[in-house]
Amino acid sequence: MKYTIEQIQKGEDELILRYQRLNYEVESVLQFMNAPPKKIIGTKNDTQAVIDFTDILYAETVDRKTFIYTADDVFRSELTLTQLEEVLNTVNFFRCAKSMIINIDKISTLKSLASNRIDATLVNGEHIIISRTYASEFRKILKGESTDE
Repeated sequence: MKYTIEQIQKGEDELILRYQRLNYEVESVLQFMNAPPKKIIGTKNDTQAVIDFTDILYAETVDRKTFIYTADDVFRSELTLTQLEEVLNTVNFFRCAKSMIINIDKISTLKSLASNRIDATLVNGEHIIISRTYASEFRKILKGESTDE
């Protein structure tokens, strides 16, 4: 499939899809284009907030409580980390430690550490350590390799 990407300085974003036959690739793009934005509910100061999946930097469990971190806020989630991982499985989220899920799209730099760990710096400057248990799977994802067994 051939595609063209053009960044514009002004005007409305536009996505045009031209195809001869409806095949798997075209259907995938159509599904992406028609999918509603994914959102989740988080709580802060007894107030519920709607959080767009794309705003989530990472989520972690501390003392059996799950927290969702965005660039500006921290929200409590009623979901367990495993439940949250299932909800986020359609987006670029990755289990990077036993108690943490990270948004791969929010990583700005990576640095290899001793013991096969990876230091991931997020777009907000925060450092997340990808544990050695999950590091090889993470490297496969970055290379575009399948992690299914």
